[in-house]
Amino acid sequence: MTADDVGIGTDADGASDGFGEASEVADVLPRPADALADAVETALARRSTVVAVGVPIRLLPAVLAARERSSGPPWRIACRPGVVDALSRALVLGTAVAEAVENGEIRIRTGEPLGHGTGGTLFASPERVDAVVGPCGDRTLATTATDTDPEATDTDAEAVDGARATAESRFDAASAAPVEMPSRTRLLADAREVLDDRFADDLAALLASLDPGEFGRTTEVSDRTLLVALAARHDHLFRDLRTWVGTDGVGIAPAQEFTGDRQALVGRELIESIKVPMGPGRPMLRLRAVDDALLRARAEEVPSVLRGRFALPTDADGRIRDDASREGRRPVWERRRW
Repeated sequence: MTADDVGIGTDADGASDGFGEASEVADVLPRPADALADAVETALARRSTVVAVGVPIRLLPAVLAARERSSGPPWRIACRPGVVDALSRALVLGTAVAEAVENGEIRIRTGEPLGHGTGGTLFASPERVDAVVGPCGDRTLATTATDTDPEATDTDAEAVDGARATAESRFDAASAAPVEMPSRTRLLADAREVLDDRFADDLAALLASLDPGEFGRTTEVSDRTLLVALAARHDHLFRDLRTWVGTDGVGIAPAQEFTGDRQALVGRELIESIKVPMGPGRPMLRLRAVDDALLRARAEEVPSVLRGRFALPTDADGRIRDDASREGRRPVWERRRW
């Protein structure tokens, strides 16, 4: 591998892969059998002092998984433009990245991808470089490792040193980019304080079971839909949920954005909103699950329940059509609460 192969050229091919800078997480993840992501995780595991540039959203889960199997100082990760912003609308992956940052496992910035010959992405550590190479749509990982390759030459060593220096320089020039999503630890701690332990336990089980790209902000059954449904399983006030998620709480999303998701769940007969008078002013809304499947499901089964109900045809007002199948559903008054 030459210096040009590991990304010291000047002809930037940008982020033309279609899995990078501007896409929402739900648009690109999860992917079935992603050979490139698997190769990146294998290559990075048990490495130290990694510095990376041009990292797309597609490869972030692999980077996190490899970091969990490694030790040492924080890895320096420069993502492509738009990636960190997309994490602010990705409950699963965003909270995982924020957790790694908070724990000192990675430092994350935003910078431009590298140029000719790399696919824009490079991972470097002492005596080893891994570069994404190949035509768009058929990327692979090319590796030069001078510490384990007995046939490594002085030219290889120079290429590795040069590529690492380039990666460090690009990272230093990249912009600091805070992840606008709470860490898992903070998210769950605040949920226990504002809501209750049962809700927090449900949420913890869900986050542990979901793939990184699930429940992004752009899907019909979004992260907001999921959180409203979880709150309804435990009869929480809609106000308390919005207090927890809003800008004065953990900041997952603006509080006012949850109204549409609440209405969608009501229209699909999964939950109800009960007006509860509480002193002067407008009554509060208490969220309550009315669908037996939603009530009985284990936390990790809730996504399947939601997807099944949202797949049913609806009328113009968002309610399930009368001819949609309801076989096996029990009346609300016969449900068993758990």
